[in-house]
Order: sequence, then structure tokens, then C-alpha cells
Amino acid sequence: MKIDYTIFNQKTAIDRFIFAVENGYYREAHELLEDDWNEFKRLGEKKKALALKGLIKGATALALYFIKKNEDGYRRVWAVFNKYKPLLNEIELEEMHKFHEAKNLLIKINNTIKD
Repeated sequence: MKIDYTIFNQKTAIDRFIFAVENGYYREAHELLEDDWNEFKRLGEKKKALALKGLIKGATALALYFIKKNEDGYRRVWAVFNKYKPLLNEIELEEMHKFHEAKNLLIKINNTIKD
């Protein structure tokens, strides 16, 4: 199914990411933070890059579970989210509360998954 990306018209990448996750667009959420992630890597801001990588991996894990029906891949990738989520407490970003909101949203959705 082709997604109309014009629905992601929120002001910031993190707002678009939250919207995507809230609406089940997990694959698209992954793409929406990638530019910022790559920019932090380019600037050598490793903790910020890894914190965003964690959020990206969280969305990817949910896509693997809900869309691809790949439970093993989901578990493997969710572990990466868990590895990097503590970095959100070690960095400062503009509108930091939204990054925590995104993290909490991913966790909330993940908690609906029964092992």
C-alpha cells in the first residue's frame, strides 16, 4: 500500500514521528527521524544520534511485529530500543519532552503485545 506522505505535515520531525506511531504508520515513523539521526551522526553527537536510533528501532520493531508478523525480528530490534532509550535522559534536545512522549508511546504500544 502506498502512503500519502502529505498526511505528515506536522511542524517538526518528532511531531511527525509521534503522529505516525499514534496512527500505526510504524515503517514511516522510522523514516521520519532518519534525517535528524544522520545529522547528529555527521556532527559527531553520538549520544543524540544513538537516542534517535533507539526511537527509530522502537518504531521498526513495532512494524516488524504488527505489519511483517516477524516476532523474532521484533524481539531483536526491540532490544536495541531498550538499549538506547536511557540516553534520552542524558541529552538535551529542543522540545525534549516530545522525545520522552515518543518513547513512552512506543512502550505503551509494546505493552499491548503478548509474548
